[in-house]
Amino acid sequence: MTDRALSGGNARDRGGPAQPLLLVRELKKHFPGKGRWLGRREMVQAVDGVSFSLAKGTTLGVVGESGCGKSTTARLLLYLIKPDAGEVIFDGEAVGVPQGLTIRELRVQMQMVFQDSYSSLNPRATIADIVAFGPRTAKHLRRQPARERAERLLEQVGLRPSFFARRYPHELSGGQRQRVNIARALALQPRLLILDEAVSALDKSVEAQILNLLADLRRDLDLTYIFISHDLNVVRHVSDRVVVMYLGRIVEAGSVEDIFRRARHPYTQALLRAMPSMDPDRRTAAPPLIGDPPNPINPPSGCRFRTRCAFAEEVCAQVSPRLDPIDRQHEVACHMMESGAGHSRSHIAAGADG
Repeated sequence: MTDRALSGGNARDRGGPAQPLLLVRELKKHFPGKGRWLGRREMVQAVDGVSFSLAKGTTLGVVGESGCGKSTTARLLLYLIKPDAGEVIFDGEAVGVPQGLTIRELRVQMQMVFQDSYSSLNPRATIADIVAFGPRTAKHLRRQPARERAERLLEQVGLRPSFFARRYPHELSGGQRQRVNIARALALQPRLLILDEAVSALDKSVEAQILNLLADLRRDLDLTYIFISHDLNVVRHVSDRVVVMYLGRIVEAGSVEDIFRRARHPYTQALLRAMPSMDPDRRTAAPPLIGDPPNPINPPSGCRFRTRCAFAEEVCAQVSPRLDPIDRQHEVACHMMESGAGHSRSHIAAGADG
């Protein structure tokens, strides 16, 4: 069986290359808190109206501080957590609605690789059985064909089956375990992989090997990635487009060049200034941001970033900015980017060219 056959190739491409593989509209998830406020139960607004699209064969990077909603969004896409509201459309088919794509069908075509390579593996199963489990249960393959597929995938991710197939997770290094997680995710022949901090727990040399492996797999198997990470250098290296999240919402989205060379949102600019640099002339003299993100149970009115923004004005407290395009597919949620929004800098920033 060829690599392309393992991936499913383009046989399941229903809408052609112009149709987004994934379309997300106004996705929301509020978790109940422990306390009450004014007689009502507190709600943690983990994800609050996230919308984006993902083109086939591309990598979307998702960045933001811890607690901004990146991982919750990933789990909502796979329906590991049920959304409170919103719509997920996979290659033109709505998920979880009558005559649409069932959640079971979605999970065959969309898989996830988690950060903790050890706790996400069954410690009592051999590596070959871990990888073969999905095809046996979801595709009802017999034991021998499922094991043969598992061994081919282990070979594909750089693990020699004769040496690794009968081993257990505790006998492998962190990088080897993450290769097993990638092989397990590929075992159902998905079209989309969600990589949730998949390399952040690895040392830099192993991280580079895994990133190279992911690049090869994307090319050979026609895969599409959502790459969630706090490491902006890695995101810049692997992504085609980037979305920046803050306190449950997307504040900026665009191509890698848009985000890293022409960032417009003050939060994105602060994240970029916080990136480590080897250049002694680019040392950070002052912290790009002061303070922690606000409590998601009671987020600020209007713009959620205004409590930490040096350019905040009265309109920022009164009106929530829309995520609007400012240049081709570059979108920003900031009143400074809206002509006539009532911000004193809107006419300056909206007319700027990088």
